[in-house]
Amino acid sequence: MSCSTGIGGAFLKVPAALTLLIVLAGGLASCALGSALPAGTGEYWPTEGWRSVTPESKGFDSAKLAEGLLAIRDNLPVNSVLIIRDGYVIVDANFYPYDGALHDLASVTKSVMTTLVGIAADQGKLKLDQPMLSFFPDAALTDRSADREKITIRHLTNMASGLESTGIAGGEATLQQMLASDDWVHFALDRKVVSEPGTQFVYDSPGMHLLSAIVQKATGMTALDYARNTLFEPLGIHEVNWPSDPQGVTHGWGDLMLSPRDAAKIGYLFLNKGRWDGKQIVSSQWVEQATQRHIVAPDGEGYGYGWWTAPENNGEYYAMGRGGQYIRVIPALNAVVVVTSQGAEWDQVVPYLEQALVDTEKPLPANPAGEDKLKAALAAIQQSPPAQAVSSLPDVAKTVSGVTYELANNSYHVKSIRLDFKDPAEAVMTLTFDDGRDPWTVPVGLDGVYRFYQGENGRPAGCRGRWEDADTLSIDLNTIGNLNAYDIRIGFKGDHISFSASERTGGSGVAAIGKRQP
Repeated sequence: MSCSTGIGGAFLKVPAALTLLIVLAGGLASCALGSALPAGTGEYWPTEGWRSVTPESKGFDSAKLAEGLLAIRDNLPVNSVLIIRDGYVIVDANFYPYDGALHDLASVTKSVMTTLVGIAADQGKLKLDQPMLSFFPDAALTDRSADREKITIRHLTNMASGLESTGIAGGEATLQQMLASDDWVHFALDRKVVSEPGTQFVYDSPGMHLLSAIVQKATGMTALDYARNTLFEPLGIHEVNWPSDPQGVTHGWGDLMLSPRDAAKIGYLFLNKGRWDGKQIVSSQWVEQATQRHIVAPDGEGYGYGWWTAPENNGEYYAMGRGGQYIRVIPALNAVVVVTSQGAEWDQVVPYLEQALVDTEKPLPANPAGEDKLKAALAAIQQSPPAQAVSSLPDVAKTVSGVTYELANNSYHVKSIRLDFKDPAEAVMTLTFDDGRDPWTVPVGLDGVYRFYQGENGRPAGCRGRWEDADTLSIDLNTIGNLNAYDIRIGFKGDHISFSASERTGGSGVAAIGKRQP
């Protein structure tokens, strides 16, 4: 029997509408597990780059993939979608304005961080049940209570250390407090113990930063250098950006930047039980343990050692980051899916893709017309929208052009803003900050098309805006691969402005009044 059910049961928690289809098809798991090529078939390894095949050769319909990608472009803030099955790329889609290069993976970093812990454990440099404090014997802590002494590396890897943290529900306020402190590791280490270690899951980015410090102490290398030697280079991952704290400790909780194709190598390593081209990069025992459900988050999601788990979905597990960054490993389909976005969740993306998986058991007939549609769609989603005609500026633009407005204190640390209007279709925005950052001078397209400039980490960023009415300007400032995307609104009234901004990937918002400087 053919398993032509769609991919809802493996890519996603099974919707009720698909349950009957799966039953009629004889069960997705049994067909997929029995027919998919084993991971790491030996045909090739993607160390020097992924090879591509037609979607039909892996059971996907090219025309339906094309439809799904165009719908994603029109409905979701997705930057990229990469689908790999049986070790081959079947679609690699980048959406305007993203170019497929380095992308901030946010908390996907946590899954890489714990993988380094696993490698260090395999090498005998640390033990999972080793007390956290054994790596910080001279730390000047508020207390060395019995509960604090109980906290182990294992507790940190599954975010059940018992250390005080506001978690995601609290806007990661504890993380922000750590970032504002003079010594991030000391801050993370010296927090109160508020629950019995190992008993309660609390999303804890500072705890992951402690793992980075521990790996550094155990190996004598920063987590970045250790990753280059033991993980990235063996997998052929050469282009990486991963910042460090003021004391030189690699960020353990986030900010790792990889391309989607390199991020997929991490997933493929785990799909292959830690083995890569004849070498065991991380032990199969670690992979098995890291992707098992050891504790349950308040929302019911399972968590292993830095990996989220969904055993009810045929053993699926995944790395997940703020704003919709995903490495999804789907053993039942022998597949890895990487998504980068600026605010799109997995459950929003996958309905546009699941219709394309027609047969999980065998290839589809060749479909040249469908392949042509997919090629056209891949080109279309990379194109900028057409410029809109802009004939004139509102009168207020002439009044405020070149004027600097000083803002009241705000959480974004924006000190002042200035706009220069010399062309109806383009402006220049200058932002200064009170936290030591250099000013931003940003071109703003007023015709619906991004104007690009060099943003952080040497990556392109874009900005565009539109006049909501005669006195209100809306601005879309998109850092693209650097993840953050800001919706800014500026209202002009006399010598004052109202300034508000929100961050689309889950960051905080801000509002402030600005006054015209003499």
